[in-house]
Amino acid sequence: MKKEREETMRLVPWTRELEAAANSWPSRIFEDFFSDLPVRTTTGEGTPSWRPAVDILEKDGNLVLRAEVPGMNQKDIELKLKGNVLTLKGERKLLKEDESNYHRLESFYGVFSRSFTLPETVDRNNIKADYKDGTLTITIPHKPEIKARAIPVNG
Repeated sequence: MKKEREETMRLVPWTRELEAAANSWPSRIFEDFFSDLPVRTTTGEGTPSWRPAVDILEKDGNLVLRAEVPGMNQKDIELKLKGNVLTLKGERKLLKEDESNYHRLESFYGVFSRSFTLPETVDRNNIKADYKDGTLTITIPHKPEIKARAIPVNG
């Protein structure tokens, strides 16, 4: 007796590109999942590292970035502007108050670097940064709005 073949209709046409994407998803599922979390990660050299949380908001006509960097000294924080990319770098050192052996270490420490592409609407020449109570506040004013003006046509 001949078995009948069940026909199903595909909702999405199956292509080689789709098959390749479907087969590679397990290896890509966590690629960006952890990229913005302020969690301990490991660099290629096996060195513990972390990324401080950064909030970006508009306040009083300024673009404001607030980075949580508790336990750091002002001298361990570096802020650089190259073109329209603002880079925040630093290092939080592990506090060794005594020579005790730790049973558990949950503090984040190590080198970090965060880069932010600034919009063209900000005044990159008047950036201010303040560090207080473990928070770095970077204030970037917006450029004054250029208003349209009438241009006379001579003839």
